[in-house]
Amino acid sequence: QVQLVESGGGLVQAGGSLRLSCAASARTFSTYVMGWFRQAPGKEREFVAAIRRNGGSTAYADNLKGRFTISRDNAKNMVFLQMNSLKPEDTAVYYCAADFRFSGLTTTPSLYDYWGQGTQVTVSS
Repeated sequence: QVQLVESGGGLVQAGGSLRLSCAASARTFSTYVMGWFRQAPGKEREFVAAIRRNGGSTAYADNLKGRFTISRDNAKNMVFLQMNSLKPEDTAVYYCAADFRFSGLTTTPSLYDYWGQGTQVTVSS
């Protein structure tokens, strides 16, 4: 069992930045593909970003490229999401997720095995 705990969410004005963190309990953290997803009220959970086990490759939702950056620190069992130039439409609960079955940059929520409880990000206009 892997426990994921997100932090770093909050209220920010449009144009501002936030850095989300996700701490993982797994001693085999470096073997997991890690992803970030978000879910706004009344909407389906959507892919934000993913990063390979060694951090050498990343993927982003097309509409977020250039504003969001995913990274990881395997020595600390942490994954991060740097969010810049935030917009009101970025308001959502953000979740980190771990995938131990596939080595690719999975964008489908159902293919991830473990999820955190989420952290709220609210961007005011």
